[in-house]
Amino acid sequence: MKIEPLYAVPHHAERVTDWLWQAFGDGLPREFFASIITHSQKPDALPVTFVALEDGQLLGTVGLWRCDLITRQDIYPWLAALYVDEAARGKGLAGQLQDYVMAYAAQAGYSELHLWSACRDFYERYGWHYIGHALEYPNKTVHLYRYSLTDSVGAITE
Repeated sequence: MKIEPLYAVPHHAERVTDWLWQAFGDGLPREFFASIITHSQKPDALPVTFVALEDGQLLGTVGLWRCDLITRQDIYPWLAALYVDEAARGKGLAGQLQDYVMAYAAQAGYSELHLWSACRDFYERYGWHYIGHALEYPNKTVHLYRYSLTDSVGAITE
């Protein structure tokens, strides 16, 4: 299995777009997600989308974005749009994708990452710290997390 930027394998962009739309769409048009993917394929720039591949088969995706929560534009960057194909779940790929983005962000000079999630407890297992509630547009309460990149990357907590 290898993880690489989507711009290195752009023929997977349509499938990644569909995954994000189906997993996170919640009434948003597919074109919204297509725009995110289109504009996240420039080397050495944010946002960037990464994909996990095995023998050329797409297994999962994750993004490193400037903003993933419009009500919290004061903090960045964000680990965003983490998705693992159903057939590849249960094998630790979500953690590997997180580790990859964490290392990439640390190498880019960032000291912390953020993410939001509608669920609790999943990200804590990977060392993310819950820092409170936030509001996803227009009125959905979500859980906000921070990860320090100055601590050991990829540490798993109980």
